[in-house]
Amino acid sequence: MTDISMSDAELLKFAIENGMIDAALLQGVIEMQKNNKYLEMHPYKIWHGKDNEWHTYLPDEEKGRVPRHRKTEKEIQDVIIEYWKEKESNPTLQEVFDEYNNRRLDLKKISAATHVRERQDFDRFYCEWKNRGIKDIREEEIVDFLEEQVAKHNLTAKAYSNLKGLTKRMFKRARKRKLIVFCIENVFNKTDMSEVDFRKTIKEDYQEVFTETDYPIMMDYLETHIAIWNIGIILMFVTGIRVGELVSLSYSDFEEHGNFFSIKIRHTETRYQNENGEWVYEIKDTPKTDAGIRNAVIPMQYSWIYDELKRINPDGEYVFMRNGKRMTTNTIRRRMKRICEKLNIYQKSPHKARKTYGSILIDNKLDERLIIGQMGHTNISCTENHYHRNRKTLETKAGILSNIREFDTARYQKVSS
Repeated sequence: MTDISMSDAELLKFAIENGMIDAALLQGVIEMQKNNKYLEMHPYKIWHGKDNEWHTYLPDEEKGRVPRHRKTEKEIQDVIIEYWKEKESNPTLQEVFDEYNNRRLDLKKISAATHVRERQDFDRFYCEWKNRGIKDIREEEIVDFLEEQVAKHNLTAKAYSNLKGLTKRMFKRARKRKLIVFCIENVFNKTDMSEVDFRKTIKEDYQEVFTETDYPIMMDYLETHIAIWNIGIILMFVTGIRVGELVSLSYSDFEEHGNFFSIKIRHTETRYQNENGEWVYEIKDTPKTDAGIRNAVIPMQYSWIYDELKRINPDGEYVFMRNGKRMTTNTIRRRMKRICEKLNIYQKSPHKARKTYGSILIDNKLDERLIIGQMGHTNISCTENHYHRNRKTLETKAGILSNIREFDTARYQKVSS
């Protein structure tokens, strides 16, 4: 006899159709289980008062809780069940956000640091909407809301992009849960914004990179004041490695190739605030992006770095350690700030060393594939648009322009003579 396998749904359907189970009775059992669930999740007790009525409290967004009373226990239970049914079918925007944000963290789609950053953005932008029911929010309101946030917070294009991304993910999740019917992408199409609406951040070249005069001063100081922090900063200047990648290095990441070394970039540091508001620094198993997985070559002139690091910290779990503990990105940032102050150089973060490195590679007209390989970028336009800055001083610019033959007019020659 052939074995017949049926799913639970098929078995249930078969039993109902053949009169083995009463459908109405089954529906009643299911409804009773749901009601019991709502009563169990109710945070306040139910009691029979001296006034011979049944009492409880219901949560309230403004007052915290409000009293409710009915003549019978069943009537007060019905009030509770109805309240939680409504809450379940129309959760607040805060509840929708928390479910979506926590779910992504549980599924390891985001890091703990991203989880915190999303929450901070939500608190910043949606603080006045967080207690509203998701079903009470209309498409037109979201359009106005997004446009108003740009003006209210004087947002840059990048900050608005973060807000837009958060909004998209949150409402997309709500639609998947069948809490809303509209499509959030259609909302974005209705917004009336252009580049002129966003705040522009203007930074001078000397603020973004180490100039041709700052760079040798900085490198001379680092090389004549050997310390583990300073070697780390040198390594950023000559490889373009990110500071998070730097502090997560172990000696197994260094590979010797005769007269030079390369570094396997496979990890980075991530940080987030825990429930107590304290910063937690952890090592993430992958770099910032997929393109960040690379082998960064150290110039031959700096092969001495490996031996010097082994001399200072020969047996550490990580290359950059102090007093038995791994250094954090914040340690390197503070060190770089103090050195800039000491040398009277405009203060720059470790990322500016990476920008300086990218600018040097492009200025020397290296092969594009070599550049993006060293930088950990997907294409040269990323390096060119976001990392390449002019490192020449005004005097150098003046000298270059002054040597252009077309500018040698008769008046200039007469004045010069």
